[in-house]
Amino acid sequence: MKAPAFQYTQAKDLAHALELLATHGPAAQVLAGGQSLLPMMNLRLAAPEWLVDINEVPGLAGVSDVGQAIRVGAMTRHRALQADPLVAQHVPLLAQAVPYVAHAAIRNRGTMGGSLALADPAAEYPAVALALNATMVLARAGSERRVLAQDFFVDLYQTARQADELLVAVEFDKVQPTQRAVFTELARRHGDYAMAGLALSMHVSQGQANRVRVVPLALGSKPALLEPVMRCLEGKALTAEVVRLAQAAINEQVEAQGDTHASAATKRHLTRVLLGRALQQVMETL
Repeated sequence: MKAPAFQYTQAKDLAHALELLATHGPAAQVLAGGQSLLPMMNLRLAAPEWLVDINEVPGLAGVSDVGQAIRVGAMTRHRALQADPLVAQHVPLLAQAVPYVAHAAIRNRGTMGGSLALADPAAEYPAVALALNATMVLARAGSERRVLAQDFFVDLYQTARQADELLVAVEFDKVQPTQRAVFTELARRHGDYAMAGLALSMHVSQGQANRVRVVPLALGSKPALLEPVMRCLEGKALTAEVVRLAQAAINEQVEAQGDTHASAATKRHLTRVLLGRALQQVMETL
């Protein structure tokens, strides 16, 4: 199939892009890497009337140190993230996740901002952003606002971004000495759509876990914290029994949705397995 008819404009700069979004509103869609949007259009799953191409907008790509955080421009390609020394040093959870993003050809073209704005619950970056409670930087004509990841992901493919706004960057707090972070994922073939996955961040001090954040991939209807697991781990020493209880918390009451890759029951089981592996990896660093 081919996409339905649409209008196309290449934005010259950020002000031009924001003007186009303000003018066309919900009828417009932003074209970044196009690795998700264009297939969806060809399958008639998306039908924007207007495409606003931001690939030539200056200043939207790149990684920079802004003091207590690392700022990643929305147009930063997956390939660039994978090779960036600031990401490797200061945001290790993100560095762990990037190699799982699709295949090399897609990593060459896809962008950080495109993945976050799509809000696919099986995608790597929404899980990482939520596990680290990153800050989304949203711009509209004449203003800018900042939204924490826990408030950004609203529902399946829905975010807090308004139709006249553009996600221009995301900021990740730098990793701290007491912080541990693990990303793990299972797919039928490396780079394929995730059957299950997990992004975990916690601080460990005096033998106890605190500030625990656990986010599954491909489990529920949106990127969301796995709160029953977090309650089992918060304030506890990481022992085999605590790990077992945390795994058991992924029970029938935890939202899970089956798909063509695995049933809901299988996804819960795989998430329990990955949680055990992630916690074992943390325990080996203590």
